[in-house]
Amino acid sequence: MRQVTLAKSAGFCFGVKRAVNKVYEEAKKGRVYTYGPIIHNEEVVKDLENKGVKVINRLEEFQDIPEGTVVIRSHGVAKEVYDFLKKQDLKIVDATCPFVLKIHRIVEEHAKAGEHIVIIGNDKHPEVEGIKGWCGPKNRTVIQNREEAENFAIDGKQKVCIVSQTTFNYKKFQELVEIICKKGYDIIVLNTICNATEERQTEARAIAKEAEAMIVIGGRSSSNTQKLFEICKMECENTYYIQTLDDLDLTKLKSIDNVGITAGASTPNNIIEEVQKNVRNEF
Repeated sequence: MRQVTLAKSAGFCFGVKRAVNKVYEEAKKGRVYTYGPIIHNEEVVKDLENKGVKVINRLEEFQDIPEGTVVIRSHGVAKEVYDFLKKQDLKIVDATCPFVLKIHRIVEEHAKAGEHIVIIGNDKHPEVEGIKGWCGPKNRTVIQNREEAENFAIDGKQKVCIVSQTTFNYKKFQELVEIICKKGYDIIVLNTICNATEERQTEARAIAKEAEAMIVIGGRSSSNTQKLFEICKMECENTYYIQTLDDLDLTKLKSIDNVGITAGASTPNNIIEEVQKNVRNEF
């Protein structure tokens, strides 16, 4: 009997589900804009566009919009973005994930206390760009890998506050924190990785260890899906990263008895179900 195991934690996390639902609700009332795609999933963004939701990628573009609703996505934004939008004659609906908002409050408070903020994460990710905007440019450092952690150096008298991007790999976070802690600074470490992220990564690793093939579903630009793929690939050589069923070559699974499936936090249930159904049917 061939086995297909779907991770219980696969699919929309709390923050993403909340943000997407808010956009759909607002779209029923009138013209809606999002600053950047609401989530890193092309299928969802396309569906929302069909319902009249427009993605704005440059802040200055809001100056040319006479009216409507702006939804701030779950990744959150910098303080200056809030301030800019408040000056426009637009309704603002803040769908920032509460776990991300918590990081904003933490870095703002510790930066005001004169501490140097270290953000463990991807410097170009919108969540990290937002976090940076709450602690000023001078006393902050973004660290993504071992080399950057080893090269980290500041005035020895300054305290250091370490936080993390909510979707960062937990094991990597621990590794980078350990490197920084050995430098002897007065450090406070706040693990701000979302519990759902930790659970998703732990479950994916466990399933991949047992599977002969692993399917990871999510948008190409989804940071948390990319990390799931990396984790699964380490445990299972036959790991496939797909956005939808169309990307999956089912012939590669014909001789495989045990397939695992997981999905990133921005992957809709209908896509996950379609993949699961077709993988089962192949068997």
